[in-house]
Amino acid sequence: MSAVRSKICGITRIEDALAAAEAGADAIGLVFYPKSPRAVTVLQARAIIAALPPFITTVGLFVNASRCELNETLDAVALDMLQFHGDETPEECDGYHRPYVKALRVKAGDDIAGVCRTYRNARGVLLDTYVEGVPGGTGETFDWALIPDDLDKPVILAGGLTSANVAQAIAQVRPYAVDVSGGVEKSKGIKDREKILAFMSAVHGT
Repeated sequence: MSAVRSKICGITRIEDALAAAEAGADAIGLVFYPKSPRAVTVLQARAIIAALPPFITTVGLFVNASRCELNETLDAVALDMLQFHGDETPEECDGYHRPYVKALRVKAGDDIAGVCRTYRNARGVLLDTYVEGVPGGTGETFDWALIPDDLDKPVILAGGLTSANVAQAIAQVRPYAVDVSGGVEKSKGIKDREKILAFMSAVHGT
């Protein structure tokens, strides 16, 4: 099995971005969704990205952002990849000529494989927990048995992951990558260095 990649999402401070990089995370996530307690401004995002060492992928998270709003952000912030958490159509996701992943909130009865085929140009699918009215960052896990074995996209597993359960998640799901936010925090948007280290140790230990 190849090494599992990792993203620390909801970064709001330079020191947290550096802690993620030093612990071995492959990517950081920056939330451009004003309703999120982990949202960043363009100025915050630029400062965080400028402080990063080489080879850390920067991912911008958006939820039903207007085309104007998203283009303004892309003009101002050097994002490597986009992550769409709303009701964006495949055509909308394709329209920015940037690599992207599509987030799906998983619940029983979903045709995950069918949705993956619909977003044919997505680089991967991020599978998160379905909570009505909340686009992500719930801190709750979902039933990993709902994930089909034969998806044609790399799977990024999210939703309630912590250092205590990520090794089990990797063993069961065998995802391409894992994504954590609340599981490595002191409070919403403020990361805990020791929790980041423990999480990444559990990921690398698998």
